Amino acid sequence: MEKDLIGSSHRLGILGGGQLGRMFIQEAISYNIHVHIMENDTNAPSSSIATSMTLGDITNYDDVLDFGKDKDVITVEIENVNIDALYELEQRGVKVFPQPRVLEIIKDKGLQKEFYQKHNILTSKFECIDENTPKSDLIQKIPFVHKLRTGGYDGKGVKIINSESDLATSFTQASICEELVPFEKELSVIVARNENGEIAVYPTVECEFNDANLVAYLFSPASISDEIEQKAYKVAIDVINKLELVGILAVELFLTSEGEILVNEVAPRPHNSGHHTIECNITSQFEQHMRAVLNMPLGSTEMTRYGVMLNLIGSSDSSGQAKYEGLSEIISQPGVHVHLYGKEMTKPNRKMGHITIASSTMESAKQLADEIKNKVRVTT
Repeated sequence: MEKDLIGSSHRLGILGGGQLGRMFIQEAISYNIHVHIMENDTNAPSSSIATSMTLGDITNYDDVLDFGKDKDVITVEIENVNIDALYELEQRGVKVFPQPRVLEIIKDKGLQKEFYQKHNILTSKFECIDENTPKSDLIQKIPFVHKLRTGGYDGKGVKIINSESDLATSFTQASICEELVPFEKELSVIVARNENGEIAVYPTVECEFNDANLVAYLFSPASISDEIEQKAYKVAIDVINKLELVGILAVELFLTSEGEILVNEVAPRPHNSGHHTIECNITSQFEQHMRAVLNMPLGSTEMTRYGVMLNLIGSSDSSGQAKYEGLSEIISQPGVHVHLYGKEMTKPNRKMGHITIASSTMESAKQLADEIKNKVRVTT
């Protein structure tokens, strides 16, 4: 890349100012790269450490265009952004990564699944349905996974339909009806690609989800065979190459009892399943995303420690000013790393932070995770 794109003269913009942007900025500061954000909340997690914050709506054409017009590179913290404005910025010479055409596919789960089908990427069977589809047609498909085509995030926009009563309270908007896969494990591979086509892949991790469809535990590396690990790598590389995406991509996977790897869905940005890389890998996913979108050489993904990651999620019975119970007790333990996202207010199932336990063995990391998991609560 050009030398003058590293340092304070470079203007990098992020659409969105949540915790992903915050952790990205923390890495960019080490390179003296100025990061500007646009967000509609003045108290957003990134607001206190960004070079500048623009108050605006990332789904609004004029707001996005006005924010991006003087930036060298624009990236995103969430897929739900105004794609038309990004196309216009791209035409004006602003580098937009991931590219608008990629975001257009990924933000719509129907288009995303059709992309896998077209490019011979294994995924579960699905059908796109619209708001006019009779419920009687869907009853015949029970059980299935019901997903909104657009707008879903952090477990929202996904429902498991096991009965007619589940269906009665599900979505009426455009959505997809997806086969319920009897998987053995849910895996994730973080993969990055820069403009030069250089690729870096992180070791596969294993995720366990809670009732709100949020990651409760993450284990790095996943407890899988070398054969399955290589399959997962190949799938992740295949997806990012076929998308020709520049940036970082989280590829969420199902491992079936037959040893098949199916793509569930992808996220074209830093992801919850890569937070452990801050402490457990030579290059964090956030620094890697920065390197990729600035076309810097990609960093080593080598593991330095085994890791378990726990999300700090707002208690189901608490809404209001956030308080954290038990932090002093757990940080006395070696290898425990706390990340609070700077969100002043908590509400049920809101991601407020995460804890990574880094250790020399997976057994010791899991043991410590079990010891501390119920010692920390987010309350009001």
